[in-house]
Amino acid sequence: MVNQLRPVMVLSARDGSDFPIHADADNILVARMGNDMRRLICFSALALLLGWRAHAEPAHRQMVAAANPIAAQAGLAVLRAGGTAMDAAIAVQMVLGVVEPQSSGLGGGAVMLVFDAATGRTTSWDGRETAPAAATPDLFLDSAGKPVSFQDAVQSGRSVGVPGAVRMLEAAWKVHGKLPWADLVLPAARLAADGFVVSPRLAQVIAANAGALRRQDAIRNYLLTPAGLPLPAGTLLRNPALAETLRAVAASGADALHRGPIAADIAIAVRSDPNPGLITVDDLAAYQARERPAVCGLYRGRKVCGMGPPSSGGVAVLQILGMLEPFDVPSMPPDSAGPIELLIEAERLAYADRGRYLGDSDYLAVPVAGLIDPAYLATRSKRIDPKHADLSPPAGEPSFEGAVGPALSPQPAQEEHGTSQVAIVDAEGNAVSMTTTIEGPFGAGLMTHGFLLNNELTDFSFRPKIDGRPVANRIEPGKRPRSSMAPTLVFGADGRLQYVVGSQGGGRIIGFVALALVRMLDWDYTPAEAAAAPRIETLGGAAELEAGTRATRLAEPLQAMGETVQVVAIDSGFQAIRTGAEGLVGGADPRREGIAIGD
Repeated sequence: MVNQLRPVMVLSARDGSDFPIHADADNILVARMGNDMRRLICFSALALLLGWRAHAEPAHRQMVAAANPIAAQAGLAVLRAGGTAMDAAIAVQMVLGVVEPQSSGLGGGAVMLVFDAATGRTTSWDGRETAPAAATPDLFLDSAGKPVSFQDAVQSGRSVGVPGAVRMLEAAWKVHGKLPWADLVLPAARLAADGFVVSPRLAQVIAANAGALRRQDAIRNYLLTPAGLPLPAGTLLRNPALAETLRAVAASGADALHRGPIAADIAIAVRSDPNPGLITVDDLAAYQARERPAVCGLYRGRKVCGMGPPSSGGVAVLQILGMLEPFDVPSMPPDSAGPIELLIEAERLAYADRGRYLGDSDYLAVPVAGLIDPAYLATRSKRIDPKHADLSPPAGEPSFEGAVGPALSPQPAQEEHGTSQVAIVDAEGNAVSMTTTIEGPFGAGLMTHGFLLNNELTDFSFRPKIDGRPVANRIEPGKRPRSSMAPTLVFGADGRLQYVVGSQGGGRIIGFVALALVRMLDWDYTPAEAAAAPRIETLGGAAELEAGTRATRLAEPLQAMGETVQVVAIDSGFQAIRTGAEGLVGGADPRREGIAIGD
């Protein structure tokens, strides 16, 4: 019973009805709501009213860090019910697809690392989207053989890859799950049916992309007002079509999306677009998630594990750390120009290798072992001059395990957006780090059955060949586009799990994760401090400093070293959990709405 209730705000639903919210010092209630969804909707309203900080109080049993408070609460509820970290990840993803439709959902893909405490085994799961069987290397070339503009490619059916997130989660749940599948999906269905509060962040993203959201009736009717204006914060947003789809997924698993009427409508939405794509029902039925070995290396005595191809994230992060190893970064003043210049130089070298060698290893030989070999990284590290920037280093020559490497051309710089990040540790010590995405804000701008379709095929190189040599990340039938997603697990010298981390941020994910790891491992930042600290990175060109932060003070000293510096607004989404004697300590990026919560 809540005493001395006072009205604090009124939510307005799309149908014109009002929902007064009342609260006392410790509680918040929404009138006229169904009991089983009250907790999640109240949690959303409380987040909207009070805001959330980047940290949680230490927990001793279990913890969830996610980019939205409703999703984090859904995951924690699963853990409290006795579920595993894998079970909680499914619940979090399903809710993220409801409350954060701009970033991930049923129509996208995901990759994740899973640590099994009982066996001590770390493995990775690949739910990356695939190119349709009819895709050709010239998918994004015009009639003259020139690449189309990035936005023209994004806002089209042809950018949509075969989604894989749900198929991946289902496959991993069969190995690592405990609770019934339906119990993990149905809370999101109820949330979609009853509605959730449009947060300030979601309202801002809708407003920034309103033009693109007007091109298809389904998405326009969902995210814009009847007058065609962006939905304001505080709107109660229902999605009955998504609720129905989630109920189908709860009953039939991933087959609900990959076979039958929903699959047929995905193909229709893609192929009937004014700039049509190529997905067929056969592509959807043929999709397979893959369990792959994690890619691991050492950094100052700790074992760091990440995601291998088709993601470039794990390899690039390990390369950056490996090239920093010879330098005494821990003794340097944190976030000063000296170590930051070292980091930027290491990132450039990693991006040079990434551009030439990284792609889907099911389609080409990727020298993963050679790229993270300590001897190779020591050689690459010697190129770093601590006082003078090298603005365009070449790719190296890693070992292809005795074979001669293919003659590949580096992929030119290309935009890459999107994603959301989830970190979970359960009561048994199992852990999941998952990065999930539909690529750009609201994907391809196409919606069917209440969910958005991805534009992941724009992560492929638009140019299949340069100077007569193929690009590793060129488009091929069934191939998975290269990603920068970098879910990461860190283990101490004793083999115990220490950190579960990852980030949102498109192509900048690699830099976000690498710098956060340096801050936590070398400079003893807490997860919350690492999540909130200024972002500094490069995409292989200019050094980027986060606008409005103390990072801008580094502009002059970095320029004195020869750096080209850009001060830019940066939207990251780093999430982290640290395990240790003090229990579980979490951090969530304050640039988004995330929280880290646990027991």
